[in-house]
Amino acid sequence: MDYEPISVALKFGFLAVLYLFLLWVAASARKDLKRNKGASFDGDATIGAPSAGSYDAWLIVARGGGLDAGTRFDVFGGVTLGRSSEADISFTDRYASGLHARLYPRGDRYFLEDMNSTNGTLLDGGAVTSEAEVRDGSMIEIGDTAFRFELDRP
Repeated sequence: MDYEPISVALKFGFLAVLYLFLLWVAASARKDLKRNKGASFDGDATIGAPSAGSYDAWLIVARGGGLDAGTRFDVFGGVTLGRSSEADISFTDRYASGLHARLYPRGDRYFLEDMNSTNGTLLDGGAVTSEAEVRDGSMIEIGDTAFRFELDRP
């Protein structure tokens, strides 16, 4: 029996699968780049003291997440929220994704973006489908965990 045609077919099949895998990786990378194209946020940004002429922004725990109600997180410069230890504000909530959402400044305003979480993010009771402006007193809900956003303007 001549195995050469089978061998050639398997080689081409393997190359086709490899090519499809590479296309999938490229499409995923492109999607991630497009999603993060808007506001720039460096995950290593220093959280803390504001620069002169700016103001502090806070997330205050309202309920859940294994966090004490009233705990304040300084979000000046932007933060990520989620279950992962890589999140700037990490909490335990079975409905939260590892990196669930991010809160970031642009100019003198703050915006909330859901990071393709499984269960979504709510801002003042409405689903966040793209970036949404967060205002002083806004409620951010991720699963059973809720945060109140506050600004300390000079």
